[in-house]
Amino acid sequence: MLERLNQAMEYIEGHLDEPIDVAALAHGAATSEYHLRRMFSALAGMPLSEYIRRRRLTVAGAEVLGGGDSLLVIAVRYGYGSGEAFARAFRAVHGVGPGEARRNGAALVSQPRLAFRLTVEGSSSMRYRIVDRPDFTVVGLKARVPLVHQGPNQAIIDFVRGIDPQVLERLEKLSDQEPQGVVAVCDDLDPSRAEGTELDYHQGVITSAPPPAGTIALDVPAGSWAVFTTSGPAPQAIQELWRDVFTQWFPSNPYRSRPGPEILRTRLSPDGTEADAELWLPVERERG
Repeated sequence: MLERLNQAMEYIEGHLDEPIDVAALAHGAATSEYHLRRMFSALAGMPLSEYIRRRRLTVAGAEVLGGGDSLLVIAVRYGYGSGEAFARAFRAVHGVGPGEARRNGAALVSQPRLAFRLTVEGSSSMRYRIVDRPDFTVVGLKARVPLVHQGPNQAIIDFVRGIDPQVLERLEKLSDQEPQGVVAVCDDLDPSRAEGTELDYHQGVITSAPPPAGTIALDVPAGSWAVFTTSGPAPQAIQELWRDVFTQWFPSNPYRSRPGPEILRTRLSPDGTEADAELWLPVERERG
């Protein structure tokens, strides 16, 4: 998978002055657009669309400082329909407008080219299993929250703290399928996975029981799931599990992520310092 990702990076680099069809890019990398975007975001720490934008404006910045073509010609070359739109995007990345940068020779921000490499340390093995599940239902409470890549998500913290513990106790008694107990479910994420985009966050259980009054049901279609488990200091063990799944497991196994909710079951020690976690990710086998 990493080799195909790097081929996609080479293609992007050679076509920065052309429209880039991400669906066609994914097809060339022999994977789905969803998985390409998901893998890139996890490995690079930014959405693919943002990387393309920043690379274009990095190369455009060099041309602005070079003083050859007019600013409008450069703007059109890199996909901007007007000088004003180019100036806004340029300033957002570089902190100055293109005209000022050209006049004063300002120092600009550079987005380096990315290449992906797999480092195998061999110090630990990942515990996982593949589970084929019929359709199931998540029953619980839901909030629309912003996506936060690093640090605590205050919107989720506030939402969970606002749930009556007795409601969670009643829900937990309805749990009759894996993963057992109260789980956190993230669904309907923006394909870009950009910081600040919104997602549905559910706190609930997987059950065959009808939804109690005041709760909602999320119907999940049948499919395959990769289930990962970890134990260790909280929250580091869980954060490292997410990292290792995308930097080590996906590149080394014949599976790709598919659209669907992502489910996390966490059990904390009495003092909250240790965690046992189980992460369920929707997957499908890579073709070919």
